[in-house]
Amino acid sequence: MIIPTAEPFFFPGNRTGCLLVHGFTGAPKEMRWMGEYLRDQGYTILGVRLAGHATRIEDMMHLQWQDWLASVEDGYHLLKGCVDEVFLIGLSMGGILSLLFSSQHPVSGVIAMSTPYELPDDPRLPFAKILAPIMPKVEKGPPDWRNPEAAKDHVEYPYFPVKGIIQLRDLLAEMRNSLPSIKAPALIIQSRQDTSAVPASAEKILAALGSSDKQVFWVENSGHVITREPDRFLVFAKADEFIKRVNGK
Repeated sequence: MIIPTAEPFFFPGNRTGCLLVHGFTGAPKEMRWMGEYLRDQGYTILGVRLAGHATRIEDMMHLQWQDWLASVEDGYHLLKGCVDEVFLIGLSMGGILSLLFSSQHPVSGVIAMSTPYELPDDPRLPFAKILAPIMPKVEKGPPDWRNPEAAKDHVEYPYFPVKGIIQLRDLLAEMRNSLPSIKAPALIIQSRQDTSAVPASAEKILAALGSSDKQVFWVENSGHVITREPDRFLVFAKADEFIKRVNGK
């Protein structure tokens, strides 16, 4: 059963579509405010739910990163059936998936927000496969919210599944390898206060991207879940500006 308020969403609009992809252990809810904003600009919006998310953490423990990418692909084909242009917009792992997908499929543009380039150093990581059967989940670190009201009703699993971390590590390797082959226009959005996807990640992704049209947009007063933080309207407006520019409107 999907956690209440964490359902996927669809808003019909014009012939430009935006596929919104949430993060690791998160839910479509973290993308909904952005979806509503972009809907109000006239776009057709689909916010997908990644496999194993927004239900029970146990549902993530048997999945591979290819299952999450398949969720994005399903959403892409659903959205493509009712629009002419598709822009991928992802947060955190959603940004990783959006970038990787953009290297494999024709998209009009890609926006990656709060997207890591690699996992932070952790002495347990090399032993994750050994640890997973005896320690299937681990506690998350302290959050970096700047918007306490949004933090109160944020939907996410309270732990990280260790098998999921292994898959996330492998997914990041796939993304890094794919960056030079991405030719679609790309916008990287990053907060300087993000403690999960450190700011240096944005610069590394930008440098590796094969796109000739690429840029980083920085904000100063947000944590990792940038779509629900004080700078969110700057983020939303920049995304709208990027889409309109790429579309020549």
